[in-house]
Amino acid sequence: MSSITTIRDFPDSTWADDGPTRGIESVIEAGEVVQFAQLPFVLTPNERQFLDPRWADAKAKNISVRWPANELRGAVGSAQDLAALQAMIGRYAEQSEALALRLFPHYRGHLRRGNSSFRPVNVAGRETSWRKDDTRLHVDAFPSNPMQGTRLLRVFCNVNPNGQARQWRVGEPFEAHAKRYLPQIGRPLPGSAWLLEKLHITKRRRTECDHLMLKLHDHAKADAEFQRSSPQTRIDFAPGTTWIVFSDQVLHAAMGGQHMLEQTFYLDVAHQQQPESSPRGTLERLLGRELR
Repeated sequence: MSSITTIRDFPDSTWADDGPTRGIESVIEAGEVVQFAQLPFVLTPNERQFLDPRWADAKAKNISVRWPANELRGAVGSAQDLAALQAMIGRYAEQSEALALRLFPHYRGHLRRGNSSFRPVNVAGRETSWRKDDTRLHVDAFPSNPMQGTRLLRVFCNVNPNGQARQWRVGEPFEAHAKRYLPQIGRPLPGSAWLLEKLHITKRRRTECDHLMLKLHDHAKADAEFQRSSPQTRIDFAPGTTWIVFSDQVLHAAMGGQHMLEQTFYLDVAHQQQPESSPRGTLERLLGRELR
């Protein structure tokens, strides 16, 4: 039987550069979840008003800030309130970046800031298609936004004011997961990547690595037996907890919780300490060939 993704706890209670933990690239690259149970993102008294779903546009999944434009999306309210909400999310982005550069100094100069998001709406009860249902175990991969093997490093923090945990499931390690479904996945149709980009269905060319990652994502979500009985464990991230994962590598599912901040960073595989441990490196080793 396959093992389950490991959760690694660290004692840090500060986001600043004087925290005790640093140089743990080998932990995150091995596909473990890095957890800081005593590292809250502290909201100011004025910011606590945003712990309410009324600030979220009903059409948007999350409230987000897009970089480098520093553009707020998915929120409703007065200009003054939206400016304060944007500043709160921006402050989280800055603290997350400082933390990531301390924990992973090898990535300094190579991490690229992606979207910052605030999620004030409860995860439970949201109706969506099976493919978009994040309560099902999956690795992150996006149909319209091919990552071309680029890593997705994510910093999460539960800011719930009512003691409610962020409930996750995590599953088997990536290599075991790839071995489970790779025999069922064929190569992409010749010319399909060109056509998808030409028709603006994808933002850039979908590589074979993207093709495989999307198929792994979809096979897992569509497989009811896998969701029910595969190796997995539940993690409850209490309020005040910060956790970090490579979400393209760690099988995860968000089962419940409300009020969370999340910061995405992009990292080219070549800038890892051990590029061969990436999903792309793992897939190439299992297939015995380079992915283009």
